[in-house]
Amino acid sequence: MSMMSNDRDTLAHAWKQAFRSDAPSRVQIKLLALAVGWHEQMQLNPMWRGKAGQGRLKRLLRGDTRPQLTPGMRLVREWQGDIYQVLVLDEGFEMNGKKFKSLSAIARHITGTAWSGPLFFGVD
Repeated sequence: MSMMSNDRDTLAHAWKQAFRSDAPSRVQIKLLALAVGWHEQMQLNPMWRGKAGQGRLKRLLRGDTRPQLTPGMRLVREWQGDIYQVLVLDEGFEMNGKKFKSLSAIARHITGTAWSGPLFFGVD
C-alpha cells in the first residue's frame, strides 16, 4: 500500500486493516493516506509493533507521555558530579550490583533525602 494512493476504497480498506475500525467518513483522503502511511512506517519499528505499540499509542493519545520502564532499560543520572546508572529489572532495579525495590529508594540512597524516584530520574 502506497501512502499516496488516491483510491478512497483502497485507503478505507487499509485503514480498517491497520486500525481495526472503519475509516472516518468525513476525513479527507490525504489524511487517510498519511495515517495509513504512518502506520506502515511504525510497523517497521519494534517499539510500535503489536500490543506493546498499541498500548504505547493509547497512552500517548491520552496525553500520558511518561516513558514505559521495561526490563533491560538503563537510567542514567548525574548528581553532584557523580554519574549513577540504574538497570530496570523484571521486579525492581539494580545499581552498582545492589537491588532496590523502587526508584525512590535509589534516589534516597543517592541523595540522603526523600525524593520521588521517577522525578529524580526524569521518567515522571
